[in-house]
Amino acid sequence: MSKRPLLITIRYLERIMSNVFFQCDGKSMQAPANTTVVEALKLNGEIVPTLCWSPGIEPCLGTCRVCTIKINGKEAAACTQTISENMIIESATDEIRDLQKAIVELLFVEGNHYCASCEKSGDCELQGLAYQMGMTHSRFPYQFTPYELDYTGVHLLLERNRCIHCKRCTDLFVDDKQRKVFSFEGKGSDTLVQMNHKYESELSDHKRKEVVDLCPVGAIIFKGKGFDRPIGTRKFDHWGDKIDV
Repeated sequence: MSKRPLLITIRYLERIMSNVFFQCDGKSMQAPANTTVVEALKLNGEIVPTLCWSPGIEPCLGTCRVCTIKINGKEAAACTQTISENMIIESATDEIRDLQKAIVELLFVEGNHYCASCEKSGDCELQGLAYQMGMTHSRFPYQFTPYELDYTGVHLLLERNRCIHCKRCTDLFVDDKQRKVFSFEGKGSDTLVQMNHKYESELSDHKRKEVVDLCPVGAIIFKGKGFDRPIGTRKFDHWGDKIDV
């Protein structure tokens, strides 16, 4: 008798036993154990809006709250929770979608996110989410404290009024010598992103592009020429075309 069918069966059982079974919006799903809820949902083809979460951030602090869903009847950030057996998730109800949209609207009014005058327009993930959610305006009044820009870098400019404190630049980015270039100082509303100017001045071209692309908004941008990409060629322009104003 061949050992191959037995081996295949054992491997299949190992794979199944290592998976966690759960429900999302009435559908049965499974994902590897110790997977975050946001990753588990993405593995099953469910779209979960995210900003502070990015592959490689462990653990994610859930600072933006955009991925808020309901887990076993209670609201929680999907990026901070680990999937568990028989977990019941609600991610696409009208209530959850409106809550996620409200959080995106709040992020807009808490910073200088005037898309028409932003160099990241068309490539901004916050703007992309607004397009995807059908947002044309915010139901909340604009209220943010103006912060000083850091334009003293050689290659990069910090527009702190657009920073959403996602911490991607501090958690995921290092220079070619594995040094952290960005940090956060202060507490609460006084928290500001900072840049090590010596390390910034030594960044290679590909590292500068890496961190500009990593920032989900227009808080870290190139100094010099901007607005040089035609409308229609940028990352999220195709979503904006679907919005009826």
